[in-house]
Amino acid sequence: MTIDGGGGVALDIHDQSEAIAFLSQAASYGQTGTVRIIETHISVVFLVGDRAFKLKRAIKLPYVDFSTYELRHKLSLREVELNSRATPDLYLGIRRITRQPDGSLVFDGAGEPVDVVVEMARFSQHDLFDRMADEGRLTPALMEQTAHIIADFHAKAPVLHTCSGSANIAGVLDINEAGFATSHVFEPGKLADLTSAFRDAWRTHVGLLDRREAEGHVRLCHGDLHLRNIYRSDGGPRLFDCIDFNDQIATVDVLYDLAFLLMDLWHRGLPDLANLAMNRYLDQTGDDAGFGLLPLFMAVRAAVRAHVTGTQIEEMADTDGRMTKAAKAYFDFAADLLKPSQPRLIAIGGFSGTGKSTLAEALVPRIGQPPGARILESDRLRKALYATELSTRLPLEAYQPDVSAKVYALMRDKARSLLTSGGTVIVNAVFDRPQERAEIQRVAREAGASFDGVWLKADPETLRRRILARPQGASDATVDVLEKQLQKDIADLTWHEVDAGQTMAAVLAAVERLMMA
Repeated sequence: MTIDGGGGVALDIHDQSEAIAFLSQAASYGQTGTVRIIETHISVVFLVGDRAFKLKRAIKLPYVDFSTYELRHKLSLREVELNSRATPDLYLGIRRITRQPDGSLVFDGAGEPVDVVVEMARFSQHDLFDRMADEGRLTPALMEQTAHIIADFHAKAPVLHTCSGSANIAGVLDINEAGFATSHVFEPGKLADLTSAFRDAWRTHVGLLDRREAEGHVRLCHGDLHLRNIYRSDGGPRLFDCIDFNDQIATVDVLYDLAFLLMDLWHRGLPDLANLAMNRYLDQTGDDAGFGLLPLFMAVRAAVRAHVTGTQIEEMADTDGRMTKAAKAYFDFAADLLKPSQPRLIAIGGFSGTGKSTLAEALVPRIGQPPGARILESDRLRKALYATELSTRLPLEAYQPDVSAKVYALMRDKARSLLTSGGTVIVNAVFDRPQERAEIQRVAREAGASFDGVWLKADPETLRRRILARPQGASDATVDVLEKQLQKDIADLTWHEVDAGQTMAAVLAAVERLMMA
């Protein structure tokens, strides 16, 4: 008997002991030594030498059927096909296990087929993102790379129109409710409240969910995009082990696919990395219209983890209480994610070198509902207008007044859309003209959002020193640009003035105090 991970019990309906014994021996692969075995609820993985061999359990569940050799063969081919979209160098193909005339088993012989495995290149478990997260080895640079890889993957994923966007998520809510019904871990009153909160949030977003489906945002995605299904290779992050056995489960809104990663990071106490991944993903895709759905999508993912863990507890002894604690933590996290929040706009202005971008990036995980605030930076928007890499310096004409006006207008339009969806937004630009400050405040007012304006200031010599010391990035500002800024008279300044000559920790603390005032 094996746990199915989704609200039921999976019975092994075909004896695979002979195949497992064969796969457990190094000699079967022409190797010596020990074969390492990793078991999950639907598969067994055998690690030997530089290869991994994945055997699908002969089980039948409501969402997956591996009960016959023919089905396992078909779905093993499908696994290689779908996972090769993201990681073709990992998935090498399939190997048939066949019987010799003397009754022994071999790979790919001429005799009758007994079973089938997926052959993969082996990587170190040390490089799995969940282990790296536990050991504090995930870095901002790695998460930026991951966000870009996921965005590229989603851009190429096939669009599928199987039902409305609201019906797609409603189906997941139905599964969650059925899953919770199999567990006695959760208090009935709290469970009823969570179910009601999910349905209320779903009703709020029905129109947006349906529009996104019609626009092609529901695609055949990865489907299981948490940290354990990402690893670090020599070439950077790699996605693997997608949902390959049930297209319905994997056919989801691209932001729901991303939300599993964001939820996993935030729940592990890494909100800065979750927010960074979200912002870089949206920077690349421009999918800001769906930003307001992310708390709901993350809540659904947390609820899945809660009821799956609850079901496992029903089937095995939780002697030390760790599984119960984990299930309740996911449950509580889902409930917190569904709490209503008011839209908020924070504008950060100041001359070049005052640390606007650094402050914004430090502040975003700390405000708004998870996954935190969306950053809109004038420098990034300008580079995007010219389809230019952040490290590439733009020509002087890119900084003419008419271009700058377009950048500020784009920032306002994006902020308006994000605020309308109920999100929290930080806009970061020089904002040295009274009209620009007034216009961004008007965006907040018209969207019914609260507004905070922060003006960073520091002595000229500090700003010159910082500009000379920083590497080329999104900002192209030079000392000459700064000198021109310093000649301006910042009139009618009503925003909170903060001394940016302090350490960034002190600046952040000062701004947080202003936010709470």
